[in-house]
Amino acid sequence: MANTAQARKRARQAVKQRAHNASLRSTLRTAIKKIIKAVEAGDKVAATAAYGENVSVIDRIADKNIIHKNKASRHKSRLNAAIKAMSGSAPVAVAVKAAPKAKAAPVKAAPKAKAAPKAKAEPKAKTE
Repeated sequence: MANTAQARKRARQAVKQRAHNASLRSTLRTAIKKIIKAVEAGDKVAATAAYGENVSVIDRIADKNIIHKNKASRHKSRLNAAIKAMSGSAPVAVAVKAAPKAKAAPVKAAPKAKAAPKAKAEPKAKTE
């Protein structure tokens, strides 16, 4: 437990801030789910409208550093790509969370050919 008054206050503030951030993350997830639901329904017009309404929510939460800006951009890009892939009639499955890719084993370069050994200089004869 915190020992100083300052540390106790910071602990109280951290609890409040965590609850606020959790609320914003929930709002973000809801916004993304609305777009996904519209895409899976197969209505391109509705999906585009949902994207237009909720992209600002994604940006606003990224601006508050709840999620990284690159993550927000990645979500928007994937959702927009799913909307563009729609033909207008058939529903499209959206990959919400891709499994992490396994790292490929590093490819080792073939061993270099050894250079020919340098000819040794003959030792000088000692003159006395």
